[in-house]
Amino acid sequence: MVAQITAVVIFLVMFILIITEKFPKHFTTLVCGALTLILVFGVGMNIDNHFFGKEYNGLESILETLNVKNIFTAGFWYTAAGENESKGIDWATIIFLIGMMIMVEGMARVGFFRWLCLRLAKLVKYKVIPIFIVFMTMSAVLSMFIDSITVILFLSAVTVELAGLLKFNPVPMILAEIFCANLGGSSTMCGDPPNIIIGSKLGYSFGDFLTNTGAIAGIGLVLMIGYFYLVCRKQLASKTEVDVSKFPDPKDAITDIKGFIVSTVIFALAVVLLITHGKTHLSVATIGLGIAIITIFANIKYLGIIFKKVDFPTVLFFMGLFIVVGGLEQTHILELIATFIKNVSAGNAYVMIAIIIWVSAFASAFIDNIPFAATMVPVITALAGSTGVDIGTMAWALSMGTDIGGSATPIGASANVVGMAVAQKSGHPVGWGKYCKISAPATLIVLVLSTVIIFVRYL
Repeated sequence: MVAQITAVVIFLVMFILIITEKFPKHFTTLVCGALTLILVFGVGMNIDNHFFGKEYNGLESILETLNVKNIFTAGFWYTAAGENESKGIDWATIIFLIGMMIMVEGMARVGFFRWLCLRLAKLVKYKVIPIFIVFMTMSAVLSMFIDSITVILFLSAVTVELAGLLKFNPVPMILAEIFCANLGGSSTMCGDPPNIIIGSKLGYSFGDFLTNTGAIAGIGLVLMIGYFYLVCRKQLASKTEVDVSKFPDPKDAITDIKGFIVSTVIFALAVVLLITHGKTHLSVATIGLGIAIITIFANIKYLGIIFKKVDFPTVLFFMGLFIVVGGLEQTHILELIATFIKNVSAGNAYVMIAIIIWVSAFASAFIDNIPFAATMVPVITALAGSTGVDIGTMAWALSMGTDIGGSATPIGASANVVGMAVAQKSGHPVGWGKYCKISAPATLIVLVLSTVIIFVRYL
């Protein structure tokens, strides 16, 4: 009982500190992770087991949560070699994230993203509405393979640049890009951090996500293009004639032509490996490490620049988070939550799925969806075991809820914060009212769509 109370208190304190942003997020999760190891595993579980006269090895529980030994198993690198179920720190997710971050920074260094944006804008002859539709689509497609923060960072910057040249308001376009980035991220295992957690923990591949959440996201994208066009078309109207001959040439965005070609090849290789890893049985850790090594060798002269820009605080954030969630798991708190959902739904699969997707969405609109997803994966695992409902169905519901719910508010996802920051820097601040007026209805539409499709297709 002492361990359970301590684990819950640490988790709640962590959540509050993350929401309030009193301290850097990685600092918060690392400190809370350390407290979990000391107070939950070292003190609380010792007290509880001593009270009930049970033997307990605190060091063993700590080592199980740190999970370092899993790295040295064949199943960690090659999934066909055996089961790779792990508790605590998910090192496969950590290594994969680092690998993708290194690849993305290598692509950014050579101007890949700016070139792509300018090239597509030129193809549609710098017409605002076609650019609007193309950029929404590109935001969704890129976010299937690259983290949404990077996509929005570059896409919104180019949007602001084009808005200055074409004399239109960039805010509606940036909001549409943010939403589509979150929507596209739900399509694949590597598209959004919650999906990485869900996929690596439950053993789902790139193809599994693409054929399930990807199908929902594809239909959602078509609806969203129509929705944002109807809502934003008047705000995007340009009232001034512009001379497109003076616009920047896309080729000028490329800072290193040789590096550009190499980065494009590496990106294509990463996509192929992710798509085929269900057949090759290469784990995401192997893919991430391999891509990182190739990128490093291809950018050996620029390693200082690349590593300086890699978001290592996010990696540390994940590590601390996994430890805290591991505390909840080993003290059986997550089993209690699963039992509660089971009892509330009375074992009804429709009610259970509705609870998962809508509670996930509501929570992700106000709190970071990464710790929520990490917390819910063991919960749905327990639910699947006790109710007989297919865990895949619950996994897709959790994915859509966490990924899409974050689009409803300015703080729901990191991409939202980044996009709004770019808009504000350019002299176009976006308040809560304006953001929610456009994005909240879009979120509700996609959530209703997701619920209906999951009900019809899987139940």
